[in-house]
Amino acid sequence: MTRRPHRAHLPEERPESTAPLTPPELTEAECRRCGTYIAGLDGRYACGVCGWVNDHSEGHRRLPRADEDPDRPPKGRRRPKQLPWPPPGPAEGPPYPC
Repeated sequence: MTRRPHRAHLPEERPESTAPLTPPELTEAECRRCGTYIAGLDGRYACGVCGWVNDHSEGHRRLPRADEDPDRPPKGRRRPKQLPWPPPGPAEGPPYPC
């Protein structure tokens, strides 16, 4: 298992990007495992038949960083509170009194 890099070893911070992202290109290929015709974005594929996925580095261009995502919530905003799981079910016992 690969150890996660510490903050000191991460690449240097990049300034905020203001350039709009180019839209992804729809690409098509055959699955390398089962031969099913599949489509993907920018050369990144996942087969819904056999589960094969190509490595992200095989794509045609780099993936955008999180700070380049136009739908990313502003800094300081918290994630919504998760509902308890499993959802409450009906009470144990017979559904109607006898």
